[in-house]
Amino acid sequence: MVRITELARSFGLSRSTLLYYDRIGLLRPSGRSEAGYRLYAAKDRERLAAIVSFRQAGLAIEDVGRVLAANEDANLAVLQRRMRELGEEISALKSQQQLLGKMLKMSTLPELPVAVDKKAWIEMLRAAGMDEVAMCRWHSEFERRAPEAHLSFLLALGISPEEARTIRERSREGAP
Repeated sequence: MVRITELARSFGLSRSTLLYYDRIGLLRPSGRSEAGYRLYAAKDRERLAAIVSFRQAGLAIEDVGRVLAANEDANLAVLQRRMRELGEEISALKSQQQLLGKMLKMSTLPELPVAVDKKAWIEMLRAAGMDEVAMCRWHSEFERRAPEAHLSFLLALGISPEEARTIRERSREGAP
């Protein structure tokens, strides 16, 4: 049996993380010392190792709890969903990377256009392999992270304030 601090350190976690796991019922100590300290057994260490692995795979705490509490079929469904989400995230990141690469390549050309308008921007996004759904995700992410910069960017493309407002509203809703 080991105390909370020792167990936490062995996994590179903080003591407060294990206290949180205890509070939400994800990892309960097997016992208490006479002084009231939480004590963890080998089975607790194994459970924490599983928790850490699932978290490293990107599962949310709620999903980790479901996986540990559920049967094998439910585990498979949660893991398959996370695998799909990762695939979508990787695809979106690759599209963004390609777009940035093309933008950087264009920026090294001696004859840059003075301004990039809406049409040119859409052509660059399409050339980078982005479809309508990917462009909507891009706008949604821009709106979520920097709403004022998103508005300034849209207006700089020559988009009317009304159309910019529509694009921003759709971006917040996640609609194409």
